[in-house]
Amino acid sequence: MEKTTNPWEYKPWWCQPWSILLTGSLLIAGSWKAIDNFWVSAALSLPVLLWMVYFLLIWPPLVREMLVRELEETAPQEKN
Repeated sequence: MEKTTNPWEYKPWWCQPWSILLTGSLLIAGSWKAIDNFWVSAALSLPVLLWMVYFLLIWPPLVREMLVRELEETAPQEKN
């Protein structure tokens, strides 16, 4: 099996970008619907938004860099 540098191929279906966006959006919309108060919903939404930003924007490049480095270290060295 060939290793890939796509970090999402190492995660289960429930931890894919579409599921992160869907879950975060539903949590934010659900808090607004249940509470009907902008400031409380905004306060509850902050950790959800931080979670979404981390797993959608920060985590993938970090893992990709680690995987590329790992592949380079395990690749056979070329003879000069």
